[in-house]
Amino acid sequence: MPFSSLSEIQNRLSSGETTAVEVARLYLDRIASFNDELNAFVHIDPAHVLAQAQASDKYRSEHDARPLEGLPIAVKDIFCTQDGPTQCCSNILKDFHAPYDAEVITKLKEAGAVLVGKTNMDEFAMGSSTETSAFGVCRNPWDTERIPGGSSGGSAAAVAAALTPAALGTDTGGSIRQPAAVTGITGLKPTYGRVSRRGIIAFASSLDQAGPMTRTVKDCAMITGAIVGHDPRDATSVADAPAIDWLAACESRDMKGLKIGKPKEYFVDGMDAEVRASVEAALKKCEELGAEIIDISLPNTEHAVAAYYVIAPSEASANLSRYDGVRFGHRCDNPEDLLDMYTRSRDEGFGSEVKRRILTGAFALSSGYYDAYYLKAQQVRTLVQQDFTAAFEQVDVIATPTSPITAFKLGEKTDDPLTMYLSDIFTIAVNLAGLPGLSQPCGFANNLPVGLQWIGPAWREDSVLSAAAAYEAATEWTTRSPAAFGGES
Repeated sequence: MPFSSLSEIQNRLSSGETTAVEVARLYLDRIASFNDELNAFVHIDPAHVLAQAQASDKYRSEHDARPLEGLPIAVKDIFCTQDGPTQCCSNILKDFHAPYDAEVITKLKEAGAVLVGKTNMDEFAMGSSTETSAFGVCRNPWDTERIPGGSSGGSAAAVAAALTPAALGTDTGGSIRQPAAVTGITGLKPTYGRVSRRGIIAFASSLDQAGPMTRTVKDCAMITGAIVGHDPRDATSVADAPAIDWLAACESRDMKGLKIGKPKEYFVDGMDAEVRASVEAALKKCEELGAEIIDISLPNTEHAVAAYYVIAPSEASANLSRYDGVRFGHRCDNPEDLLDMYTRSRDEGFGSEVKRRILTGAFALSSGYYDAYYLKAQQVRTLVQQDFTAAFEQVDVIATPTSPITAFKLGEKTDDPLTMYLSDIFTIAVNLAGLPGLSQPCGFANNLPVGLQWIGPAWREDSVLSAAAAYEAATEWTTRSPAAFGGES
């Protein structure tokens, strides 16, 4: 059962074959056995997990089951939770306890989910490999000498190794989809504004979005359906977002008449040949299922990474200015004066990648450079959005590789930030445009998982889920799991 999907566990719970407590104990045992090897979880309270499961079993015995009743779900260490620390895997927030739950945490609880624990991540979600975490690197279950992607690498590794059947992540420039791709699981980034950001520790406010990381497409739909909705306490939450039937979208089993865009800018020299072959084979399978593959162009894709690495650090420099040693978080010992307290508290609390991005952002926003960098990057962002708008006049969805390469080795790119940033070259444009994107497994290259990315028009997660579900039903990639952790590879 450990490698079961959420929907399979839900069926067993509904039939009385198992209980929430038995399910929770199963995953707690696996965490105890394997987490030291992976470092996927940075905080877990087994007694609290079992208490939630017991409460769920009691609720089920007295009421109709809620949508996620008794289902274990881990959450990235970026979501505020009243139960346990919220540290963003940074020393500046070490042992910080939030006074409230993030809105998505509240929604998960209301849906009956059992929250398993906090997963490892790149510090403040800044990274593509989960190597910048203050609590140690996380490892890929397919090869523990390799990265699990980032920044939601802990969530990805935990799901891939069946330490939990599902987890929440956040996606600012690919941080759900890229780790999902390199660990062989499914991850969905909803349309910006679909899910409340209240209580998610901010990295880049115009880009951050929460979403699920699971074994299957249906599991993604189950969780997303539970966490969406307008939040009047979040100014970026859209009040009149079009409603969709999340589970009905996953019932597709063919692609007859579906027009799939294949952007030439996403199939370029330099990407791993085996990755490209896997994605090409996936598109061929889609054709066999009745889809029409249409060559399209997204001409401003080549500028997306540069624009993102001006916009995101600029917003980060503003958001992270609140960590000053005064109100909450780390404060240095025995400061000489106010300036010394600010300087040493931030120097001691932030890691090198976070400092790099704060400095980059502060420079881009500084007098004399704002127009040349930040304003120009926002203009490029508009061009990227217009590219997608034009493309969706021709096609229903767009399919691309999620990552140009498979998981690289730990330490391989830490001394070369620019090369590291290019790991997200195929995912960043989706965030700039605020569109929904999903990554699902589509094969292997170099004996490591490869991800297929689906991109849809704004608010059309149903189109993305439908296409992904049809492909999933026609293949067996979601049944593959790392043998070293008891799976079937």
